[in-house]
Amino acid sequence: MEHRATLKEIAKVFGKLGTIGFGGPAAHIAMMREEAVVKRKWMSEQHFLDLLGATNLIPGPNSTEMAIHIGYDKGGWKGLVIAGLCFILPAVLITGIFAYLYSIYCQLPEVQPFIYGIKPAIIAIILSSIYPLAKQSVKSINLVLIGITVLLAAVFGINEIYLMFAAGLFALGLHTVKNRKKRTLHNFVPIALFQITQTTLWKATNTQLFWTFLKIGSIIYGSGYVLFAFLDTELVAAGLLTRQQLLDAIAVGQFTPGPVFSSVTFIGFQINGISGAFVSTLAIFLPSFVLVGLINPLIKRLRNYKGLSAFLDAVNVASVAMILAVCYQMGKETIIDWRSITIALISIVIVFKFKKINSAFIVLSGALLGFLLLQF
Repeated sequence: MEHRATLKEIAKVFGKLGTIGFGGPAAHIAMMREEAVVKRKWMSEQHFLDLLGATNLIPGPNSTEMAIHIGYDKGGWKGLVIAGLCFILPAVLITGIFAYLYSIYCQLPEVQPFIYGIKPAIIAIILSSIYPLAKQSVKSINLVLIGITVLLAAVFGINEIYLMFAAGLFALGLHTVKNRKKRTLHNFVPIALFQITQTTLWKATNTQLFWTFLKIGSIIYGSGYVLFAFLDTELVAAGLLTRQQLLDAIAVGQFTPGPVFSSVTFIGFQINGISGAFVSTLAIFLPSFVLVGLINPLIKRLRNYKGLSAFLDAVNVASVAMILAVCYQMGKETIIDWRSITIALISIVIVFKFKKINSAFIVLSGALLGFLLLQF
């Protein structure tokens, strides 16, 4: 049974997640599942999976769109706005403070020892949450094979959006072949992917910043690293930002909580001060609010059509597989010595043995362990 939620509850949950949500989209989604499905019973595992699949089919930051989806689901348009803003604003405010200090001192504080410990702990949080999602999403041997194929392809660097649509269309094709005599779907047109012509900016105005980041927010798929590739092309190549500033923006996005896209706040501030930060942040996140508001009402209806239900099932499995691929890549980069292995193992034991423990405790414990162990 799904429980009701007040706007105040929505604000409280996503304000907390925006403040303690370290580790990137996969970790954020794991924490959202813990809050919305496990603790508060706001929705079923299946519906959460459907929302997760939907976030992967549209451009924009996945975890932010997941927050907006849940907010819309529980509170309509007001819930959509409240969930999105409460999840985004803590990261934006923290990033804004770093941007201001950076503009004065031209360097960032030393936080590497804490990040060293946070990353292995985050992997444990993701694994503990993805396990029940995987059990829920794998409904047949075909879906098992699709999931394994997507996982391997993601590990080898195949583009996420290609994998999502390929998985969905393959499952849809299988369904159509099996049900030729009971044809339930006459046609299917996937979301169009388009490329907007790049514009070279020679002088940074807030209007130019707005359209640049609105364009990026409207077409970008994938992780924050994809965002930084766009920024390198749009801003560094145009002479509006130095590569060092871009690298520092990436660092800020890694050690602050909430969506990695809040790095845009840092960049906007370096280019045009407070007004540049505000305009850039508004533009990068605006498409997510609009797209989720348009797509969310269709999800439950699509689930009622057998052909599209097969498509969604495959997309859900692909989403889980790609999160596992993220864990693998993170593990290769962060679990590299006895200290990080120790932090990872302790965190895994805690999250699987004490399932009701708050993920914020795991994050903070990992940070403290990282700091302490690096003293040896």
